[in-house]
Amino acid sequence: MTETVLVTGGTGFVAGWTIVELLRRGYQVRTTVRGLAREDAVRRAVGREIDAGAGLSFAVADLTADAGWDEAVAGCDYVLHIASPLGGGDGDELIAAARDGTLRVLRAAVRAGVKRVVMTSSTAACTPAKPLKRAIVETDWTDPDQPGLAVYRKSKVLAERAAWDFMADHPATSFATILPGAIFGPVLTKEQLGSVGIIQRLLQGQPPALPRLAFNITDVRDLAVLHIQAMTTPEAAGQRFIAMGDALWYGEVAATLRARLGDGAAKVPTAAMPDLVARGLALVSPQMKSLLPLLGRTQAFSRAKAEQILGFAPRPARDTIADCGASLLI
Repeated sequence: MTETVLVTGGTGFVAGWTIVELLRRGYQVRTTVRGLAREDAVRRAVGREIDAGAGLSFAVADLTADAGWDEAVAGCDYVLHIASPLGGGDGDELIAAARDGTLRVLRAAVRAGVKRVVMTSSTAACTPAKPLKRAIVETDWTDPDQPGLAVYRKSKVLAERAAWDFMADHPATSFATILPGAIFGPVLTKEQLGSVGIIQRLLQGQPPALPRLAFNITDVRDLAVLHIQAMTTPEAAGQRFIAMGDALWYGEVAATLRARLGDGAAKVPTAAMPDLVARGLALVSPQMKSLLPLLGRTQAFSRAKAEQILGFAPRPARDTIADCGASLLI
């Protein structure tokens, strides 16, 4: 009998690729959208890789409201909770949407008796305030009360903490979380780009100089596969998994685009941004201010657990960046 998987946030970058991978493997997929007017856009995006046909259906549900979630989950064997707000509104609104929205999904999943829920978290939820000499592992947690913590990072740790607390009281439905880094890779649509916006801006020549920031890269295609592995592998129940490939500095990302894309990357900057300039920009740029604690910082993360239990084998980060850039030029 064909199993049915609910994927939350069907218009998103990660959700789109996860839907594609599930359909390739023969699952029935239901995905949530805020309104059925978005159905055609999702089908077009997924259709770049596979004809979804009757294998894909839609449910209307929003993380900020209770309505629709019981209907969305009804009859599903698994839930992949991928949807998460990236911004908009004030900090309290973002945190509430992430934490309370996650609990809405989990409550509905438990009521429906699904076998397992896999939630997309982030390494933003496992990164201590100061760099560690050892590699970060899944038992590490970000302190949500640390001074200067960006609202997005705080929302991710509070949402995941709330999820684990809730699921501890509902053991009949198993639970796992995936913690990716900066997610890149080919786009299915140029809407809601998330972290891919960094590559798009580089192709447009922005920023004009490259700050000393490093990205711990996760390929969206690898991440989609990993969600399904976490969904189906018995040993994954009750586990967190860091899902990360190699790290590249901003300058290395830019150099990869120039080397792989030729004339398509003609505007990609080459100049390095002095740290002093980056600190000055942080005074006027909220985005740079949120990144300032990461300036000049590298941190190792261990993916050993995902490799051992889920068979995680990330593709080379430079291939991920080149594929991402090429898809944005189409």
